[in-house]
Amino acid sequence: MRKFGIALALAASLAVSGCVQSRQYADVQFTPPQGDYRLLVMRPDVAVNSLTTGGMSEPRADWTEQARANIINALRAEQLGRGGEVLVLARRNELPNVSAEEIADLERLHYAVGNSIALHKYSGASLPTKRGKGLEYTLGADAVSLGRRTGYDYALFLYAQDNIASTGRTALQVLGVAGCFIGFCAPSGGSNQFAYASLVDLRTGEVVWFNVLQTGSQLPGVKFGDIRTPAGATQMVERLVGRMKPGREVREAQAREKR
Repeated sequence: MRKFGIALALAASLAVSGCVQSRQYADVQFTPPQGDYRLLVMRPDVAVNSLTTGGMSEPRADWTEQARANIINALRAEQLGRGGEVLVLARRNELPNVSAEEIADLERLHYAVGNSIALHKYSGASLPTKRGKGLEYTLGADAVSLGRRTGYDYALFLYAQDNIASTGRTALQVLGVAGCFIGFCAPSGGSNQFAYASLVDLRTGEVVWFNVLQTGSQLPGVKFGDIRTPAGATQMVERLVGRMKPGREVREAQAREKR
């Protein structure tokens, strides 16, 4: 149940009727990549679970692999129109002179860093030393080493968790909502998504951009894009990385130029 507790804590802020939330953070001097850049899109970290009647999360390997394939295809399509040289990794052993174990180690490092960003930037448990400073997180020497050996300027990471309400869970939601009409309202949590994407500058190792996507609903049958389908995966990728915003200082400079 990796990251499921954090996902639940973040999803607790969603409205009862259903909500989609997304918020970006960036280094204050960040400018989205443009022109002649090289981008490495790391193998997406994906988990699709079934929510049982009792609210337990049961991993589904078949759903997960289908969702990962859909997200990889969506990332390729999304990056196609951006320019630059882009490689989307479907497997960990696709980089020359870089072992699958090294890629796995970098993924685990990013998992820890991304987990910290999601917790301290989005759940309200902010760190006093990082308030008002945009992003100050790094993958360090491992990311820089990858950039030097491969020649890529940036690495894009994506994590996605989709929790699909089972038939029994949906039926329990129906009963809970129906109870509201007789004075006993006890809705139960339904299908929800938690995902984030981060951009790492491989020349410095710094995380320069980060975005979180949360969806959820207490109402039965309400969905926000099932990543087991190509359309749902495309929707998630667009919401996460389709509109990268520059950092605060860059936005302020752009605003001054328009005056």
